[in-house]
Formats: sequence, structure tokens, C-alpha cells
Amino acid sequence: MDAADTIRNAVARVTALRQHVASAPELHAAALAVKAFQAQRFAGTYADLLASVEYAGAARFFLNDLYSDKDYSLRDAQFARIAGALQRIFPKQVVATAVTMAQLHILTEELDRQMAVVWADSASSAPEADTVERYRACWLTVGRQDDRNRQLEMVLRVGVDMDKLTRAPGLRMMLRMMRRPAHAAGLGSLQMFLESGFDTFAQMSGKGARARVSQND
Repeated sequence: MDAADTIRNAVARVTALRQHVASAPELHAAALAVKAFQAQRFAGTYADLLASVEYAGAARFFLNDLYSDKDYSLRDAQFARIAGALQRIFPKQVVATAVTMAQLHILTEELDRQMAVVWADSASSAPEADTVERYRACWLTVGRQDDRNRQLEMVLRVGVDMDKLTRAPGLRMMLRMMRRPAHAAGLGSLQMFLESGFDTFAQMSGKGARARVSQND
């Protein structure tokens, strides 16, 4: 399977998972609760990064654009639409990073859906449980430690790849030249995401993001 098909299939899988969750009110509420708690936990765990001059931008990018309870369906649809063009136009390293992000996206959505299923079930068995303890119990029930480790490895890989890409000659100019055509083609949400990600990591290029995040995990 080539890169474009991998990206399209990942987006289709994520969309199907979200539609399944949205079709069941209790499961949908549980999914929102899980994602909201995870975003809150991220903000607490990496509070020092969010407050730092060097890493605040990258930490907020992960929190707001990759790891929150926001609805990314529009951006995902646009991502799938340009998958073929992405594979043809951009350097291989950019395409490889996009594939990693697509794979990370689907793995995260699968884990979150499974957490939501257990969370919804726990509402009847332990309705008064503390949120932290409830989340911990759901985490242990779901398990999948190998997938959790793989999820973290992909997050780190995306960070390292983005750090390298910000130093690639001409890539920022290429993104800037895409701005007007992207908006004209109805790809504004994706364009904003790409530019925001690039500029955020450019500000901290070469500052050892991988080691810094690993210390906080």
C-alpha cells in the first residue's frame, strides 16, 4: 500500500470510529470525557513545557492540534483529499512524516474509543468514583501496553521529524506558496494546521525536543 492509500485508509477508519461513537449518546459522552481528561492530564504533566519559552509552542501544538477533544473531521477530510498530491509534490521525508501522523491518528482514536467503552460501563458499576481513579481503572482494563508504547514512539518520531523538516531548504517557501491555492480549493483548515506545525517546530529547531519530552514522560 502506498503512502496516499495509507493516509486515506487511516482517515476513513478514524471517521468510521467517530461515527460509531457519535451514534451512541452514552458512548459519545464517555469519549468526550476521556479526551477532556487526557488533555487536562497532558497540560498538568507538561506544565513546565507549556510555561517555557523554548517549548511552549510545540507543547501547545500537540495539546491543541493533536491531543485534545476538538473535532478534527474537517481537517481530516482535507488531509485525505490531498494525499495523492502530497505524495507527488513533497519530499519523501515529508510524506513519511504524514504517514506516521496518520497511523498515530488511527491508533489514538482506537485506544480512545476502547477507553470510552470501559468508561461508559464504569458509570453503572462505580458511579461515585473519582475521575482520576476511574481513568486509571479504565486504563488498566484496556491494557494494550505495547500499543501505548508504540503510540509514544510515534509521537516522539513526529517531533523529531518535524524538527528536521524545519531545517529543509525551501520547504517553508513551498508551504507559503500553497496558501492561496489551498484556501481557494477549500483546504484552509489543513493549510493552517501545516503552517502552524511548521512554524512552531521551527522556533525550537535543534533544541533537543526528544530528550526533553522523554524526561517528562
